[in-house]
Amino acid sequence: MTKKIFQSTITVVITMLLLSFLLITGVLYQHFEQMQMNQMQSMATFVMQGAEEDGVDYFKDLKETEVRVTWIAADGTVLYDNCYDAAKMENHRNRQEVQEALTAESGISIRRSSTLSEHTIYYAKKMPDGSVMRLATAQSSVWFLIGGLLSPVLFIFLAACALAGVLSYRVSKKIVRPLSEIDLKHPEQVDTYEELSPFLQRIAMQNQEIDAQMAEIRKQQQEFSMITENMSEGLLVVDRNYQLLSYNKSAVRIFGISNPAAVKNVLAVNRSQEFREAVENAWKGRHTQQRLQMGERIYQVIANAVSDPEDTEDLLGAVILVLDVTEREEQEKYRREFTANVSHELKTPLTSISGIAEIMKNGIVRQEDIPHFAGKVYDESQRLITLIGDIIRLSQLDENEVPLEREQVDMLELARDVVDSLQSVAQQNGILLAVHGTHGVVYGVRRVLHEMVYNLCDNAVKYNRAGGRVWVSVTAEKQTVSVSVRDTGIGIPDAQQSRVFERFYRVDKSHSKAVGGTGLGLSIVKHGAVLHHAEITLHSELEKGTEIILKFPQSSMFDTQNEKN
Repeated sequence: MTKKIFQSTITVVITMLLLSFLLITGVLYQHFEQMQMNQMQSMATFVMQGAEEDGVDYFKDLKETEVRVTWIAADGTVLYDNCYDAAKMENHRNRQEVQEALTAESGISIRRSSTLSEHTIYYAKKMPDGSVMRLATAQSSVWFLIGGLLSPVLFIFLAACALAGVLSYRVSKKIVRPLSEIDLKHPEQVDTYEELSPFLQRIAMQNQEIDAQMAEIRKQQQEFSMITENMSEGLLVVDRNYQLLSYNKSAVRIFGISNPAAVKNVLAVNRSQEFREAVENAWKGRHTQQRLQMGERIYQVIANAVSDPEDTEDLLGAVILVLDVTEREEQEKYRREFTANVSHELKTPLTSISGIAEIMKNGIVRQEDIPHFAGKVYDESQRLITLIGDIIRLSQLDENEVPLEREQVDMLELARDVVDSLQSVAQQNGILLAVHGTHGVVYGVRRVLHEMVYNLCDNAVKYNRAGGRVWVSVTAEKQTVSVSVRDTGIGIPDAQQSRVFERFYRVDKSHSKAVGGTGLGLSIVKHGAVLHHAEITLHSELEKGTEIILKFPQSSMFDTQNEKN
């Protein structure tokens, strides 16, 4: 702005000086031209007097001067010329100034002389004898006089221009200084030109509007950041050129991006074909879902295009959501396995019962064999009832549909009840079943706690050796109550210890069939532990035995939310 003001000011000043210079030159030209004419008139009068007195002899002593003197007879014959030979000169009667002098006593003309090759001023005056005395001088002599005077004028002009430049620069800086010192954040507090007040007031109003809009934008951005940063799902936002505009922490974690700032193109985030197809299909305006596996985790990539609200055909970008569906996939896998196992486990006793019933229906069974076959039907029915009961209980635990009639349960007394109910089975196999420890109280569902301890003890007896031992121990500590069931049975291989709590999983399938196991006992123990916020610890060594420890919070008073969960 300072530069523009300086340029405008110096242009105006120089223009005015230049116009003044031209005006002065014009005035001087008119002045000197008039002076020159007056001099020629005076000189003409003087020459005429000399010519009247001495005739042509007067001109003999006339020295050559800048003024040309020509004496012309009334018929136009040149009698004398101080610059050229009069005898060789043409007749001058038709010259403008000569004709004017003959008719009006004097005449003036300015023309380019063919002899002198320059603009010449001619002054002619009629003499008493009818002849004409003409004087001529070059017009350049006027400019010569003016030039002599204009040298100091030109110097003054240049000095004035220089001074005008300095003053214009200082004035422009002085004008701009109050403008450059305006605080645009608080324009209403600025002490500056009165003419700027309406402008500054508008700026203040605009600042208020901008501040309000920026505050709203920051609020929305903070809300968006809070939502996206706390999402467990990965979120990516890209523009129409596949450039990554935004991402959250989950996306960085899921894709293992070490330096997010260096990743510009979204296709560099993951180079798999599935991810590329999801992004490209989104740009075609199609809602896309892709299954993406990275390592041991499985993700679902959901990509949607973002279009202009006013023109749905104009795609502005795309939003990509990445969900971790590993657990869902595993649960679906367990569900399929569970359905297949249930079908198989139900089919086996039902097939046996159906076969025996068909034999008895056809009268093939002898009378004395009927009790044996009836016993088989009874055993298979009991096995079927036990299996169905376990499935129902496991389903209730899955759906949190177990009646939450919680109470203070003494785990030592509960363990003694379980051991008493299994003593007959243990004795039949020559297994010593014993319980010891201290009283420890757990706040929980008695029926579920009983079934958990019962299943652990039942497995310890079933999968033990003849003459083996089973120890049930209850330990009460400051914050926890531990129930340990240890046996001297066949043990569990290390590779299978992580799966024994899965539904229908059996370590030794042939032995399980012989002892009548359903494969759901430890699953019920696991779900019961979740219900009571208990920890399960498994220690087992092949051919030496197994120990499973349940550690409960002592007298744990679950709040309403935990009960709902």
